[in-house]
Amino acid sequence: MDRKEEHLQSLGRYSKIPETYAPEVLEAFENKHPERDYWVQFNCPEFTALCPITGQPDFAEIKIMYIPDMKMVESKSLKLYMFSFRNHGDFHEDVINIILNDLVKLMDPRYIEVVGYFLPRGGISIYPYANYGKPGTKFEKMAEERMRSYQIR
Repeated sequence: MDRKEEHLQSLGRYSKIPETYAPEVLEAFENKHPERDYWVQFNCPEFTALCPITGQPDFAEIKIMYIPDMKMVESKSLKLYMFSFRNHGDFHEDVINIILNDLVKLMDPRYIEVVGYFLPRGGISIYPYANYGKPGTKFEKMAEERMRSYQIR
């Protein structure tokens, strides 16, 4: 394999989909443009998790937007990670915060936000939003401002 990112375990290989929540499948690689602020956005339009009470599936579109620092999340590992929620039971708000926390732990980004557009159950849609800005930087203030002015869709 002739590539610089040889430490990546999932990319370019067959990967078994995890049976349940698996943050250990997340992988990061070096940001090749750390001198510049720029956005990276992932859309997961077919996200599924389970209701922790009924065990019934909850469907959502999850959007992840971040400004990387030194590390970036590898997209195939993110896909496997998102699949790992399919048999995992948690409330919508918890799912969004778990995803945010796991990605902050993996990458230590300058800024990140995660939003879930969960389809209605019982006639009500839930759209949780969470964000993070690196403490002590302009991105900490950005997180506060975006949280204050955030509007769903």
